[in-house]
Amino acid sequence: MTHALPNPAQPLKIGTRGSPLALWQAHETRRALMAAFSLPEAAFEIVVIKVTGDQILDKPLKEIGGKGLFTREIEEALLEGGIDIAVHSMKDMPTLQPEGLVLDCYLPREDVRDGFVSPRHGGLADLPQGAVVGSSSLRRRAQLALRRPDLKLVEFRGNVQTRMRKLDEGVAVATFLAMAGLNRLGMAHVARAAIAPEEMLPAVAQGAIGIERRVADARVEWMLSAIHHRETGIRLAAERAFLQRLDGSCETPIAGLAILDGENLWLRGEILRPDGTESISGARRGVISDAAALGRDLAEELLGRAPKDFFGWH
Repeated sequence: MTHALPNPAQPLKIGTRGSPLALWQAHETRRALMAAFSLPEAAFEIVVIKVTGDQILDKPLKEIGGKGLFTREIEEALLEGGIDIAVHSMKDMPTLQPEGLVLDCYLPREDVRDGFVSPRHGGLADLPQGAVVGSSSLRRRAQLALRRPDLKLVEFRGNVQTRMRKLDEGVAVATFLAMAGLNRLGMAHVARAAIAPEEMLPAVAQGAIGIERRVADARVEWMLSAIHHRETGIRLAAERAFLQRLDGSCETPIAGLAILDGENLWLRGEILRPDGTESISGARRGVISDAAALGRDLAEELLGRAPKDFFGWH
């Protein structure tokens, strides 16, 4: 079947959040499609959509609705036909898509690690007793509380630029930002150090960009298949199956990372009490064709080892 390619008169509309990082991701998607189909930039239109999560910055995510805050308005525009594809940071994405939408295209994954960012201190071990650390991520907060219960953790939301300003203003002496975002923005130098996954396991799907489409849009399905990165897709199949079985959301401290070695996959996972008093972790190894099953199986193991009140607030 042949499909009409987008053109300047009928451009393909790419929906995105408006932060500098989100725009970079949308432009990268456009670059990939331009290269795959030898299309001009004018064959695409980037449509910025305001999402709730970017407009309410003074409250923790769990108080205003969790992960869907960064996707809901974009997905509504996609379902209504206002845009043709939606570009997302995969660590923001719920594990289930609304009826009529599908996520099956990923760009090559960036650095998965967390970056330690501080104007004065070189790493987590260098922070003085009782130092104030800013983070909006429950996972990072729980991991920090587990490793350094002496630290004072404060809510720290906003895009990369906002968080850097808060550090300059002395709201906190350190924070953590995904190395993927810093690399994409040309700001890798901002991180004093990248934290090895062995020290802090990253968020599920950290560093990955996903492109969502309407299930029934055969032309877009065909186009996206040309830029899909298979290895990233396999890794995320394992990680997101792990997250889905754990009912993962922005209210639950969960970490997970899949690594490929040829046709084999190694998945590590961790769940934490929100206050950081306890962590349960495990791993699975298997063939890549079993990626999702390995994720579900590891989640079942960790759930079986966790007391009933494990995810409760204290």
